[in-house]
Amino acid sequence: MTQAEKEQENGKEKEKEREKEKDKEQQRGVKRPIAPPAIPEPLQEQIQSNFIVVIHPGSRTLRIGRATDTLPVTVPHVIARRHKQSGQPRYEDPWLLRDGLNKPESNEQRQNGLKMVDQAIWSKKMSNGVRRTPVSAEQARSYNRQIRPAVLDSSSRVKWTNTAHHPLHLVGEEALHVNPSDCYDLHWPVVRGQLNVHAGAGGSLTAVLTDLETIWSHIIQKHLEIPLKDLKYYRCILLVPDIYNRQHIKEVVNMLLLNMGFSAIIVHQESVCATFGSGLSSACVVDVGDQKTSLCCVEDGVSHRNSRLCLAYGGSDVTRSFFWLLQRAGFPYRECQLSNRLDCQLLQHLKETFCHLDQDISGLQDHEFRTRFPEAPALLYQVRLGDEKLQAPMGLFYPTTFGIVGQKMTSLQYRSQGDSEDPHDEHYLLGTQSKQDQSSKSAADRKALSRPGGGLEGEMSGQGGIDSSDLPRGGGSGSGGGSQVEMELGQAQGECLMGAGEMDEPPSALLSRKTAIMSQFESKALGLDKAILHSIDCCASDETKRKMYSSILVVGGGLMFHSAQEFLLHRIINKMPPSFRRLVDNVEVITRPKDMDPRLISWKGGAVLACLDTTQEMWIHQREWQRFGVRMLRERAAFVW
Repeated sequence: MTQAEKEQENGKEKEKEREKEKDKEQQRGVKRPIAPPAIPEPLQEQIQSNFIVVIHPGSRTLRIGRATDTLPVTVPHVIARRHKQSGQPRYEDPWLLRDGLNKPESNEQRQNGLKMVDQAIWSKKMSNGVRRTPVSAEQARSYNRQIRPAVLDSSSRVKWTNTAHHPLHLVGEEALHVNPSDCYDLHWPVVRGQLNVHAGAGGSLTAVLTDLETIWSHIIQKHLEIPLKDLKYYRCILLVPDIYNRQHIKEVVNMLLLNMGFSAIIVHQESVCATFGSGLSSACVVDVGDQKTSLCCVEDGVSHRNSRLCLAYGGSDVTRSFFWLLQRAGFPYRECQLSNRLDCQLLQHLKETFCHLDQDISGLQDHEFRTRFPEAPALLYQVRLGDEKLQAPMGLFYPTTFGIVGQKMTSLQYRSQGDSEDPHDEHYLLGTQSKQDQSSKSAADRKALSRPGGGLEGEMSGQGGIDSSDLPRGGGSGSGGGSQVEMELGQAQGECLMGAGEMDEPPSALLSRKTAIMSQFESKALGLDKAILHSIDCCASDETKRKMYSSILVVGGGLMFHSAQEFLLHRIINKMPPSFRRLVDNVEVITRPKDMDPRLISWKGGAVLACLDTTQEMWIHQREWQRFGVRMLRERAAFVW
């Protein structure tokens, strides 16, 4: 018998022995462990970038396109819906108007803010070393009041959107040009970076999500030329704010995967995508949008949770402030109203054309602008302006000039309030961590008592009570006081606002003090330069802070003024802590990385993200979402959910 035949014979005998053992175990009633069913791993298929749609929803503008597109489709993020019944009252979400403007203190606050702006303008010398001579509004007013418009054309050639076929909804520019006399409501589904949920018509969460779905579906079909039935072959990358509402994100993901039918999705933060789009590994990202300004320090693709800030003002507040200054200077277009959306568009254009942050431009200057409105002649206006063009954008550094009273102006990242669909969230982890710490502490106490002379030590520690320094960073005592502090406020925002010595208090006192300081902080409107310094100061190490000072990335369309880069750099260097002025080699403010439009950088970063190999494990597939829901965001999101 050959060697191969012997081995084959031995293998058969061993197999027979194993079968006999199994029979004996069954006769004795031995239970064998049941192997869990194998879950098939999703195949690592090669994803084609032209089948990935990147969506960046802004408060005023929606940017959407394939990951392979050079530029996204950019449309106003607005929808007009036809009334279901005749005689229904008309509703329109405001554009430049907002709550807190008509309080008794608003005008006084504006005037005080303007005094601070004028003082700042005077205190900074021009490049020739001479102080700038202020120009009073009176000088411009006497000229502007005499101005009468010149008629360019008897017809403006601008028409209202044709609604003769009674469309159920209109999107983008068509919605903006709906005649106010037509039976349509106008809705902006996103306001200040969050879903526009309010008590008015169309303000429920369901209605806002329906508006989003309608707008995005319309743009995908019309501009990207993708039939909705083919979305099952496409994937989606959704850019969300750095400070996000978890419930809203969950509902939007649900809408994209289950209602619109995308096959998979990645959710990522705007600030991190901005670093991808600009090609920077680390940066303090300052996103000045139309209605909000968000700040966050990003290091190697990770957003530092403690450095996140959201300021409730942006480019539209500068526009409204500019209009107030124009009125002081006798603005010749006297019919202009903030409640008229076409006038709002005109004011936005005037701000972008005339405003600047160059202190070398001084004195009175003559400008002209045109008005073209439906059913009205095209008119040409002359206007003389002085410091108004510089005062308006400086409102970003002195937000009291916006005259907003009684509103929450600063938002921080709070811990999750919990979700019934996600039982093993951070609350669960904090609770179990707290129990483990308690059991280990009690075991240590027992050992101390068992040692000779340990009783006195244990007695002393028992009298001392619970010191807040003994609490875990995210947990607390059995009563949950310490964990409540951290869960509600987040661990480091409060530490940035309170001194280290002040943290050594009982948990209940610490919570009340922290809550009071946080609410006081959130009611204040930080200037842009102070907000940048605060965000960087919340970073953990001096090395990280140095990185952030050397790479301050400004994105969004709210600070696209002439000389904005030099102006912001000068203010940050002047207000930096003296200790860091010596340590930081160079402070750099980047406003146009790679000569790109700063409004498109975050979207471009989303497109870059689609091409990275590391994103393979971040995709949340439709079937997974149906089965596990919001738990998939905790597992797959590239940031701490």
